[in-house]
Amino acid sequence: MFDYTHQNCEGKNINLEVGKVVCVGRNYMLHIQELNNDVPEQPLLFMKPSTALCSVVEPVSIPSNLGECQNELEIAVLIDKRLTKATHDEVVNAIWGVGLGLDLTLRDVQTKLKNKGQPWERAKSFDGSCPMSGFIPLSEVDSLTALKFNLVVDGELRQQGNSKDMIIPIVDLLVEISNSFTLMPGDIVMTGTPKGVGALKSGEHLTLELMDHFLLKTKIVEL
Repeated sequence: MFDYTHQNCEGKNINLEVGKVVCVGRNYMLHIQELNNDVPEQPLLFMKPSTALCSVVEPVSIPSNLGECQNELEIAVLIDKRLTKATHDEVVNAIWGVGLGLDLTLRDVQTKLKNKGQPWERAKSFDGSCPMSGFIPLSEVDSLTALKFNLVVDGELRQQGNSKDMIIPIVDLLVEISNSFTLMPGDIVMTGTPKGVGALKSGEHLTLELMDHFLLKTKIVEL
């Protein structure tokens, strides 16, 4: 689990240290509505440590005794330059590329924490909670505002997203984040999940697709 390295979609290592994962919550309106959450006034940010990262093409491990573990498929952005109070142009120049990541969420644990007004790390930041694809170089991406992606579970479409539907677009998100704290080379930003979250079960087969770029398959196993 802890031998994760950033890779491109050909499985070749990217020469960047593995850093933190910055996650953005509630960035798609239909997902906000399906969980009956409030629309945030500014990006809702939380983090996962580097130990949350693992390769999505390996079997994805979920805890067996902590209630539901739900899928949240998201566009992931790999940073390759330091960003502090960055401009739009600086952000674009600091994006190595994009991929897909799963923000695995222990929903029952998260609900209890939220009800107590406590942080979410126990529900969001456990080891292996961020299975990650390889990354497509930004030069091969036509538009950051028209990225289509989907998640199929055991042959049934569960999540379907398009970056055009984000409340706050990718570049604006990174500008906002860099005004709160510095993003470093090797950091990943997870940009929010569309509707369709649901419980994952051991033995299920997942297909993750970034349209026009790649399609990956994996399997769910219990710890």
